[in-house]
This record gives sequence, structure tokens and C-alpha cells, in this order.
Amino acid sequence: MVNIGIRAHDIENLPLEELVQEIAGKGITSVQLALSKSLEGVNTELGSLSPGLARYVASAFSKHNVQIAVLGCYFNMIHPDLVERKKGIERFKEHIRFARDFGCSIVATETGNVNAEIFYTEENFKEEPFLEVVESVRELVKEAEKFGVIVGVEAGVNHPVYSPKVMKRLLDSIDSNNLQVILDPVNLLTIDTYQNQEEIFQEAMELFGDRVVILHAKDFVLEDNQLVPTAVGKGLLNFDYILNVLKKKKPYMNILLEETKEPFISESVALLKDKYQQA
Repeated sequence: MVNIGIRAHDIENLPLEELVQEIAGKGITSVQLALSKSLEGVNTELGSLSPGLARYVASAFSKHNVQIAVLGCYFNMIHPDLVERKKGIERFKEHIRFARDFGCSIVATETGNVNAEIFYTEENFKEEPFLEVVESVRELVKEAEKFGVIVGVEAGVNHPVYSPKVMKRLLDSIDSNNLQVILDPVNLLTIDTYQNQEEIFQEAMELFGDRVVILHAKDFVLEDNQLVPTAVGKGLLNFDYILNVLKKKKPYMNILLEETKEPFISESVALLKDKYQQA
């Protein structure tokens, strides 16, 4: 049995009830829910969340046996404008406070960018941005500890946490089991390293496999000397290898599709189920 989910906003924007029916109808058992992207016409700004709103959303999903596996609250935790940074941190903390009312234990983000606009810069790889990430994550984790919730952090080659080793360093810098990892294998690859994808995935699992709580599943193709994300099964990621490792090490873990939209969703779900079974 494999537990396959999707980012709710990768399904066309529908009213909540219809959205959940659509998801359940595809044999999907869990979602990553970004409130601002999936609850059209509902105020989800800072200060808007309450147990009532959370229960309303949670019951819509649980009626169809779909788990809210992750609340996505992605923001730039090292935003150069400190007012913006503070706003992002407070919004994430608000998600932490009400996560349990959503029937969810994980709130997730990436580690940001030294620039206000997110684009590739090697400035992100310097020591100072990393230390700022540690400071922001420490503040989030402190809040999470009060509410029994997990802060899920995702690495990416363009971010201050850009490799398995740097992720391990972040985990070692913050002594708390309320900090865990969202692992996206494609996010750790570049045009120069994609051919070593198995070694990179293996390194991640050896360094912090025990702390991985979610796998993001997307694929990639090569275009203009760049890695371009694509639907699961349409690219070069070695899912046979990944699912083999995962099934042994992290049975039943939520695998959440990313960058996979119609008309490919059912096909990608079937492919993952098939490969997981064979693993």
C-alpha cells in the first residue's frame, strides 16, 4: 500500500467540496494544502485563522478520507525587508497554532533567498544567509514545540540550504525533533549533478533519512542546459531507485505529487503505485 497525495492547488481551482471530491476520485489519499492557493474567496491572511475555519476545512477532507498531510506556508524566511520577514514568520506561526485543528501535524516551507524576488544567486550559499535561516527556523520550531507540531523544511539548490550536507548542518544547529525534513529529490539536482542522482538521494537518506517526513515527487527534463520540472514519469528521475529505498526505510510515508497537473495526474498516480509495489 502506498500513500499518494498531491498539492491541492495543482488541481484546477474549485470550491472546497468539489475540490475534495475531485481529489478523492483520483485515488489520492492526502494533500499538501496551501490555504491561500486553494480556498478561493476565503480570507486566509495573517490573523484570519481560527479553530472554526480549520475544522470546516478538515471535515470537508475527512468526509472523503483525504488526509491533510501538510499545510504549505512557503515564505522567504531571510527576506531582506525585515518587516516582510516578520510578517512571514508570524503567518507561519499562526499555521502552527491551528495545524492540529486541520487534522495536520506538519507545516512546511523552503529556506528563502537573500533577494526579495526569488531568483538564482550564489549569495545564498554564503555563511550569513545560512545563519539567518537558523535564526528564523529556531523561532518557528520554538513555537511548534508549544503546540506539538512539526516544522517541515525543504532544501533546494538555489536556497541557503542547498545540499544534503547543509540540511544536516541545519538539523544539527537546532536541537529539536519538532524540526523535520520535506525531501524533494529533484530540488537537490543541477545540470552538473543529475547523473549522480542516486548517490545524492542516498547521501540525503544516510545523513537524515530518520528525519524525512514527506517525499515530494516531481520529475525533470533537460532544456537549454537546465533542469526543468515536469510531471511524474515524464522525465529522468529514477523513481525505481527512490521508491525502493523509501519502501524499506520509510514505509507508508506520504508521497506528494508536485508539478503534476491534468491530463497527467491519474497516469502519474498509477505509475507510482506500480513502482512502489514492485520495489
